[in-house]
Amino acid sequence: VQVVESGGGLVQPGGSLRLSCAASGSIFNINVMGWYRQAPGKERELVATISRGGNTNYADSVKGRFTISRDNAKDTVYVQMNSLKPEDTAVYYCHVSTSYTNHWGRGTQVTVSS
Repeated sequence: VQVVESGGGLVQPGGSLRLSCAASGSIFNINVMGWYRQAPGKERELVATISRGGNTNYADSVKGRFTISRDNAKDTVYVQMNSLKPEDTAVYYCHVSTSYTNHWGRGTQVTVSS
């Protein structure tokens, strides 16, 4: 099973980025897909999750700025990040779960700085 993130980078405050994450390999019946982040010196925290049926959950810190979506046919999840702030700087990790397994990607760096 592979979970691969893409789309990170350096962006100025107020800018936007779109992260993508694709799951591949022997993974079936994906349930929840989501994004987490970890800033230097801090614990990993939830950003947003989305169920197979499209129910979403967001951290309070990103509500109204980030939008999570998924393509079930492609086993892919996205997060559109707008109005980025320096405090959004972190490594962003994709998480994919089935009824029995959990899988993490290696992460993609997002840096918000002028």
